[in-house]
Amino acid sequence: MHESTDEQIAAIEAFHDGQHLAIQAGAGTGKTTTLSLLTANARRRGRYLAYNRATATDATARFPATVTCTTAHSLAYRALGHRYRHRLNAPRRPAWKTGQDLGITATVRIGPHDITPHTLSHTVARTITRFCHSADPAPTRHHIPALRGLNGPEFHAEFAHIILPFALQAWKDLQDPDQGRVRFDHDHYLKIWALTRPHIGCDFLLLDEAQDTNPVVEQVFLHQKDHAQLVMVGDSAQAIYGWRGARDVMTGFDGTQLALSRSFRFGPALAHEANRWLTATGTELRLTGSDTIPTTLDTATTTPNAVLCRTNVGAMTEILNLLGAGHRTALVGGGNPLRALALAARDLKDGRATTHPELVLFPTWGAVQDYAAHDPSGSDLQALVDLIDRHGTDQILDAVGRLHDESRAQVTVSTAHKAKGREWPNVKIAEDFHPPKDTGSPDGNGNPVPGPIDIAEARLAYVAITRARRHLNRGSLAWIDDHPDAPPPQAQPGNQ
Repeated sequence: MHESTDEQIAAIEAFHDGQHLAIQAGAGTGKTTTLSLLTANARRRGRYLAYNRATATDATARFPATVTCTTAHSLAYRALGHRYRHRLNAPRRPAWKTGQDLGITATVRIGPHDITPHTLSHTVARTITRFCHSADPAPTRHHIPALRGLNGPEFHAEFAHIILPFALQAWKDLQDPDQGRVRFDHDHYLKIWALTRPHIGCDFLLLDEAQDTNPVVEQVFLHQKDHAQLVMVGDSAQAIYGWRGARDVMTGFDGTQLALSRSFRFGPALAHEANRWLTATGTELRLTGSDTIPTTLDTATTTPNAVLCRTNVGAMTEILNLLGAGHRTALVGGGNPLRALALAARDLKDGRATTHPELVLFPTWGAVQDYAAHDPSGSDLQALVDLIDRHGTDQILDAVGRLHDESRAQVTVSTAHKAKGREWPNVKIAEDFHPPKDTGSPDGNGNPVPGPIDIAEARLAYVAITRARRHLNRGSLAWIDDHPDAPPPQAQPGNQ
């Protein structure tokens, strides 16, 4: 146990003064340790809201008995979710059967596309999921996801006009605790609970991972401000889930803003590299590494413990390379999403329709290839198309089938998103992180000028590189050395 830093002492004092707090905790700065220090001698009753059950269980051993560690879902279940217990245990059923029960029975024509009942049913389910993650009182059109390939605002408006009545019907069905036709899951009772504006009985409430809070949880948390001291902790530079509805509640919070900047995970060389990316994110936080940890960058090293990728396609490429080299390889989160994409591609290549939500509107694999190559909204599929065309679906399915459990693997492959919250001694960044495209204008020497660094990409890069403890191979993120907007690299990378 290290001695408390000045920043931790400041947080402890502010907490005991009763202030509402927002604590920016950089990568590896010991945010859970700090929260446990805040509450160590508190005689008041507190609650700690964790992102998932595993984190809550781990925190229970670190907090005093006066603090109850739980998830928002657990609170919601105890309050009213238990009334839906028999619906939660209902057997799984295909989305199209639920759609039939809601009255989705016919294919509809929108522009050049025939939208099947299966796709309509799946979209209704996704709409309800998006609504349940929001702070809104009822499903509306903005909860309806865009359908890949259904281009043009007029087509989406027509699609939304068809979907919304079924979504409203599904939500009404889900609110019935006794019977219903729509499969009930944990996000449903969380939303029903949030709509009651619940009162959480405690003197102080701690919120972890506040930078990636769903609006529905944010709403419940902020509603406690009249009777409880609120403390949120997170890292705004790690807010990487905005694309699925999460939002950073740290920066706009009406409370005392504090920071934890001393990282106990890695040394000064990696802290310097992290600060280059933090500059690109626009956040004020800067990290200091631990002098006792000799973290190195880009030096010759052995096989990494983890390879972190930008995309699932990049992860598949790494898996194929590692398996080909004879390494026991694991994939964080398992291979099912990649398997599903490969099976969808195989169906299309063999002339069969697919039900995969990403590819459901494409009649053939050739149509996917054309869309990825020529349609601006399909450019993110190009890497998948290249992967399938280069290796074939059978090789990819074989590779997924040869993956190991992490506990038995030599190397773990992960996307940067799924690596969040994890750490490894030796990390390699894969080759699918790309620099900004050139602006098309030359500089004074006639060289192309790179575009600005995208903030979302900088956040993801920051998350990726700070997973390392002892060694980081920067791989495709070394492009920051050549970008004019980035701070210069350390004079002698790897030297402490």
